[in-house]
Amino acid sequence: MKTTTTIIRILIGLLLLFVSIGYFLKLMPEPTTTGDFKAFSLGMVSSVYLMPLAKLVELLCGLAFIFDRFVTLASILVLPIILNILFIDYYLAPQALPISIFLFLGNFFLIYKHWNNYKSIFSVK
Repeated sequence: MKTTTTIIRILIGLLLLFVSIGYFLKLMPEPTTTGDFKAFSLGMVSSVYLMPLAKLVELLCGLAFIFDRFVTLASILVLPIILNILFIDYYLAPQALPISIFLFLGNFFLIYKHWNNYKSIFSVK
């Protein structure tokens, strides 16, 4: 089970790292969008700060996953971003849904494997 955890952690880290570096260095061409997804993308880009902030969090969490440092914190920080990616892909771009499902389930698997680190957050005092 430790090998599975390591593989999932590194795959998620590499995926987050690849996407964020590709965004910052403009390594990938802009995807062609239509309809509702185009309107949503224009809104995200128009906000100026939202995409760079999300990509910076992805970059830092990807590095944390790859180097096995602060994985508990990184899993919680990247969870809202991954959840938004999942919903965006489900409603607006279903062709990318398998990758976002992997990210979502893989992150929850990591949260499950590190659940002892989260117990104090969810305890009622």
